[in-house]
Amino acid sequence: MKRSIDTRRAHSRNVMWALAFAMSVFIAGGAGAATTRIDESQLLALGFKVLVPATAAQEKWVQSLAPGKIRAMQRNGKKFFLCPDASRKQIYVGGPNEYAAYQELHPESRQRTQEAANSTSAYRQKQDDTMRKATARDLSDPFLGVSWFDLGW
Repeated sequence: MKRSIDTRRAHSRNVMWALAFAMSVFIAGGAGAATTRIDESQLLALGFKVLVPATAAQEKWVQSLAPGKIRAMQRNGKKFFLCPDASRKQIYVGGPNEYAAYQELHPESRQRTQEAANSTSAYRQKQDDTMRKATARDLSDPFLGVSWFDLGW
C-alpha cells in the first residue's frame, strides 16, 4: 500500500515537472516569435479586397489565422492569398498578381518563403533517405525482424 502511494507521488511529481517544462517552452517560443506588421493600406493599394465574416463560424476562423502572415489558399481551382486582421474581424484577399506585387515591395518575404521551402525540402529528403534504408534493410532480412524467440522456439 505504501509503495503504491509513493509511486503515485513520484508520478504526479513527474507530471508536474513535464507540465512546467512544457509551459516554459511555450512561453519562450512565444517571446521569440515576433509577428511582422503588414500595412493594410498597402494591401488595399496593391489590389487586395476586404472580406468581412458574415457568420460566427467565419469570424472564429478569421481569428484562428496566424496574424502578420499572408497565407496561400486554393478554392475551386483558384489560388488566393489571405491576410487576416483579427482586431477588425476581417481578411484581405488577393490573387497571384496582387501577391506578386506585394513580394516585389517586400523582398524579405520572398526570402523567408524560399528558406521555408528549402528547409521543408531538406526534411523530406532526410525522411526519404531514412525510409529507403529501412526498406532495404527489411527486404534483405528473410525473417523481417522476427527472432527465434518470437517464433516460440
